[in-house]
Amino acid sequence: MMAETRLKAYGLAALVFALDRLTKWLVETRVSAFDVHTVIPGFFDIVHSENRGVAFGLMNGSHSAWRTAVLIGFAGAALVLVAALLWKTSRLDRWSATGLSLILGGAAGNLFDRIVWGRVTDFLEFYIRDLHWPTFNVADSCIVIGSGLLLLDLLRPKRQPAQT
Repeated sequence: MMAETRLKAYGLAALVFALDRLTKWLVETRVSAFDVHTVIPGFFDIVHSENRGVAFGLMNGSHSAWRTAVLIGFAGAALVLVAALLWKTSRLDRWSATGLSLILGGAAGNLFDRIVWGRVTDFLEFYIRDLHWPTFNVADSCIVIGSGLLLLDLLRPKRQPAQT
């Protein structure tokens, strides 16, 4: 039973990783840095952006020789921590296991990019007029959704065992 639960959890993480790699590969091979593919006019475009920093482009402008190594180190440590938490699936409810699986797959996708190319490919751009949300990718989306599931699980009322 526990092995089957682990298989599902790590399988979901692997699926997220594969979907992230596939979508990034499609963008990297078919969308130039100058292309804008409008999906929903005035709201959503597919672009090709490269982020050498972290979330929301933080540290993207840094020219420190240590930037990539530090980011890989922190991301690797987080990945190990999430994988270890996920290993104990028997102690997790479905929301937490799913959330951790999405985070693990997304973190692995972005860490892979950072190790291999020193940058992460982003391509989903949402905006309204001049207000642009920072460009992101499938891995980022899964990390945010997974974090949201963990937060919802924390806020959800838990059943207390009956007092006897």
